[in-house]
Amino acid sequence: MIEAILKELEFRQSYLPAGPVDTVYFGGGTPSILEIRELGKIIKQIDRLFQVAPGAEITLEANPDDLTEEKLKDLRAHTPVNRLSIGIQSFADVDLHWMNRAHNQTHARTCLEHALRQGFQNLTIDLIYGAPTTTDAQWVENMRIAFEYQIPHLSCYSLTVEEGTALGTFVKKGKQAPMDEEQAARQFEMLMDAALEQGYEHYEISNFARPGHYAKHNTAYWLGEPYLGIGPAAHSFDGISRQWNIANNALYINSLEQSILPFEREVLTPAQQFNEYILTSMRTIWGADRQKIDQWSPAFATHFDQAVQQYLDTGTVEVIRHSYRLTRTGKLIADRIASDLFVADTPGAI
Repeated sequence: MIEAILKELEFRQSYLPAGPVDTVYFGGGTPSILEIRELGKIIKQIDRLFQVAPGAEITLEANPDDLTEEKLKDLRAHTPVNRLSIGIQSFADVDLHWMNRAHNQTHARTCLEHALRQGFQNLTIDLIYGAPTTTDAQWVENMRIAFEYQIPHLSCYSLTVEEGTALGTFVKKGKQAPMDEEQAARQFEMLMDAALEQGYEHYEISNFARPGHYAKHNTAYWLGEPYLGIGPAAHSFDGISRQWNIANNALYINSLEQSILPFEREVLTPAQQFNEYILTSMRTIWGADRQKIDQWSPAFATHFDQAVQQYLDTGTVEVIRHSYRLTRTGKLIADRIASDLFVADTPGAI
């Protein structure tokens, strides 16, 4: 797998526009299982093929049970990784057991203590709310512990049921009650209040950061910057098309052994480009910029004006310096608003 990744990097050197690379993100699976020497080989290849900017944000996603103090010490000493994204999910064993996580609350706390002790100050953790086992009191406790560790960035997600997953099957068969939408909304509002009180900026629907700690990688995605994804199932975007690698590990490796890039590609129509911009921008603190909306066809802009008016009237969308942004109440129905603002992707649309 490592050799295949190195080879794909070589083949795709020209995908990104010329200039410095500001972020490198190891994620999408469980990259924390990589040995330091394996991670180092990938980083060395990236440095050889791309112009990595001085001070680039280099993030490693990790499971708490993978982050031993020895591993963290080696990461700090032998790699340029300067940011950790840790999948805590909860500080309660009852939640973690229900979510079928490999770690427990002791692992969750211990890995944070080890990371801080080894000098990793730029941390983000994932927390999940809305789970059947997560009472309001436990959600308050999860947030309190995160604040206690002075974590500068939080990614907090409502538990969702996706078709084809074990949870989706249990819900469909009646073995698990559907998720409580009122509970999720209530806990999201609790999160917004607590994060604001602690000095966090709610810069994207699911992301909260202390000043100066916005995720550079994620922010670039929301702002529509090109990105290159390497490895099985990785996605890439160049502004007008997206492509995704085959998800099967064996087929991915075999293809690259034969010098074949195993991906599919989709060229986005103008309507798809517009809808993608609306979807991502409306989730952020910056909102959808009027000038960018007007860059598409007058028909798109007219549709947007007509569709957004009801949300301006109800106070769920506001206009600040020519940008359309979700208000606090709008954030509770962000997907519905974005969907209503989408234009139809019809033949001949421009």
